[in-house]
Amino acid sequence: MPDAAPRTGFYPGTFDPVTNGHLDIIERAARLVDRLVIGVAENIGKQPLLPLDERILCLTTEVRKPARRTGTTIDVVGFGNLLIDAARGQGATVIVRGLRVVADFDYEMQMFGMNRHLAPDIETIFLMANERSQYISSRLVKEVARMGGDIAGFVPPFTRRHVLARLGG
Repeated sequence: MPDAAPRTGFYPGTFDPVTNGHLDIIERAARLVDRLVIGVAENIGKQPLLPLDERILCLTTEVRKPARRTGTTIDVVGFGNLLIDAARGQGATVIVRGLRVVADFDYEMQMFGMNRHLAPDIETIFLMANERSQYISSRLVKEVARMGGDIAGFVPPFTRRHVLARLGG
């Protein structure tokens, strides 16, 4: 029996900034595939705090531990095209999405339907955020940081330094 093709998953997001919740999803997703690609969306419509290259740098640095712990290859790439096209370009057969709250579910169901229509050969899996990070969002992290609050419990140290440097702190 021939060896099965390596399973590649694609975890897309803006990651502005990458949070401890994202890293939890990354580590758990890495256990499900042979290779996990983290797709960092340009998403200029959201007016990100961190430019694309800095978000890629932060993720590349922060995924080293999950990659070592799982033994899975984890790559980080930027993309500005359709999610389905970016996933296909990386050879992914699975899209990974994280869910925190009910509002996420409503949005993700719409995205799932659209992606399923565009690419029925690519499956989507949803991973629930763990209880320690369900309330963490990149938007709230930036808001807390802008107001001078401590974000150390929400983002890893390397990323924290980049966020604070961007905000002039």
